[in-house]
Amino acid sequence: MIPLSVALVWELIGRTAVVSLSATAIAMAIGIPAGTALGMLRFRGQRPVAAVVNTGMALPTVVVGLVVALVLFRNGPLGSLDLIYTVRGMILAQVFIAAPLIAGITMAAIQALPEELPDQLRALGANRRQLVVRLWLEARLPLLAAVMAGFGHAVSEVGAATMVGGNIHGQTQVLTTAIVEDVGKGDFTPALAYGAVLLALAFAVNAVLTSVQQRGAAWVQS
Repeated sequence: MIPLSVALVWELIGRTAVVSLSATAIAMAIGIPAGTALGMLRFRGQRPVAAVVNTGMALPTVVVGLVVALVLFRNGPLGSLDLIYTVRGMILAQVFIAAPLIAGITMAAIQALPEELPDQLRALGANRRQLVVRLWLEARLPLLAAVMAGFGHAVSEVGAATMVGGNIHGQTQVLTTAIVEDVGKGDFTPALAYGAVLLALAFAVNAVLTSVQQRGAAWVQS
């Protein structure tokens, strides 16, 4: 029989991975297209929108957690969805944290490409979808960096996870909230162990993404 402490560690690892990876995937699906549109298109009010996105990149996570919690509470606008103090609610909060970061880096990456590239691709007969895919391929290294930054922001988040998830044992507790709870109780040994596990999890995910990124860099240089 697996000791309770080991079982708890694996439970926290699993829940942390599910929440952070799910939020990163959703934020990537939102942030990369949004950042691409802001980087490519020229429209009235573009600068204010870009400024909002850039502000969102540095938005305090505790503020995000507060707003999302107010929206999800029973008497809030989305209270009927029963997302407060759930894993799904935590994922939603982390999406709002990671998406602006991914969108902002994507926007900068697209704007850094040669200005004549879209016109050249159109001249070669590329349709809108082909054009966007080609731009993503050209900017794939900073786009992967955007995803890594988004994941790092999500996996290390604690304020929003506590307010939206409630740090409920066996239901919504993740590694970051467990660390804060144990430190608050003066139990530094498990807190240090959870911290080491959290670093290992972050390293494992980023090692995979870095490997993909470096292969892309090697392909560009060859």
